[in-house]
Amino acid sequence: MKPDLGVLEVRLPKGSDFEDSVSPSTSHPLCTSNSSFDEGDSDDTIILQSTPVQRNRADLTHLAQLMENILRKKPGGERILTEYGRTKSLTDSRRRDMVKILVAHMASEHGTSPSKRVKEDYAKGITALFPYLADPQGTLGYEQYYNPVDGSGFLAWRVKTLQKEASEGQKKRSPQLLTGGPDSGERTPFCKENQLATETQCCEAIALMKDTTDEAIIREKMKQTFTRRQAMVNDAVKSSEIFTTFPRFLDIKGMIEQDFSLMFGDDISARFLEKWPTHYRQKVLEQSRGLTQRSDLEDLLHNAESTTEELEDGWDSEMSSILLLIHLMPPSSHGRNKRPGKLSARQAIDHLVKFIKTGTSVEGHLDSITESRQPYLLAVGTQRSAIQKYFIVIDKHAIPCRSPDALASFDELFKAHFVFATSYNRDLANVYHFLQTAVYQIDAATTKVNPRVKEMRARMLH
Repeated sequence: MKPDLGVLEVRLPKGSDFEDSVSPSTSHPLCTSNSSFDEGDSDDTIILQSTPVQRNRADLTHLAQLMENILRKKPGGERILTEYGRTKSLTDSRRRDMVKILVAHMASEHGTSPSKRVKEDYAKGITALFPYLADPQGTLGYEQYYNPVDGSGFLAWRVKTLQKEASEGQKKRSPQLLTGGPDSGERTPFCKENQLATETQCCEAIALMKDTTDEAIIREKMKQTFTRRQAMVNDAVKSSEIFTTFPRFLDIKGMIEQDFSLMFGDDISARFLEKWPTHYRQKVLEQSRGLTQRSDLEDLLHNAESTTEELEDGWDSEMSSILLLIHLMPPSSHGRNKRPGKLSARQAIDHLVKFIKTGTSVEGHLDSITESRQPYLLAVGTQRSAIQKYFIVIDKHAIPCRSPDALASFDELFKAHFVFATSYNRDLANVYHFLQTAVYQIDAATTKVNPRVKEMRARMLH
């Protein structure tokens, strides 16, 4: 017996041609149909079979063609298609032009308040037409253009701009809280072995660490008290006592690295130092060359592409390449009416790394801190291109980095946020979110990030 194939009968009008009678499905919001079927009987029966995958592929092909048609008919659209064909990417200015063209068409066809489905279809169409613009770490891949979960994205922002222009004073949507990242809550250790179970055992280990000078014992006891430390840093009251309870962070190098590895495993811990020199560094330089060149950006680019012997002033090659990320993903404005106070990329760099000359008192620097700040690097050297040692400054404490190497010290700085469960500096959040979700690949599916971060992931992960 043959299996039931789920036969669909299509009755064709008598005397009609098949191609004239079949039209796109009216169920899709971006498709229209001008034909209708006669209800009369016909002896012509067509058997049509299609799988969900085939229907989805057909929908994406249709959406891609629609986006292409829109762009080809509008001024500037051909330049967008040409640039993508040549570079498999779009510059910021071309991306803005594309969004303006598509949202203008969206508004003309669906009004200035298009449905969620329409905006999502346009976003799907963009990444179907330009697959290298899709975000490999995103759940859907097109969330930087429109995220159906929270309504964010470049298309949604442009729609809101049009709405504001049409009707001043419209209320803005409240921002959604982040769910992933360094301050998302207590984490279970990657490896649960050898964790001390009782309060008495933990107190004895903590007392021993404070008294002994044997680094091997200190490292072992720090491993055994990891769970206790995680509970402390995620407690609003007890977190302020972390360096009193565990003071060996301040004089034994490598404690941050050890805790981070206990949290996520050695594979994740090694990703930045493995992937930055071989992949991301060159991508950052390529993307930075396409930015509007200002003197501070030009200096960083020059230093990033120079050897130590060629440097006259400024940060060394590795630190300069990291600081270019701030120009690629500059600080976002913080809520309504905050744009006048928005920091420039150049100002934001001071929130990531500060320089003091050799011989300057580190304690004096800590004493000069007058306000609470998120973790940052303190570089000590004869000049910015000749750093002798780095410290991570957090809560007016200076934690020595394991190496004077800029990449290794920045790697430790990033990890310190998770080890001490502290949030990112909001002016550096885009940079840190990019590194967290793209390079380290931590909480990529649960961390809400700026569309600019999603766009940069799409550019660098293909």
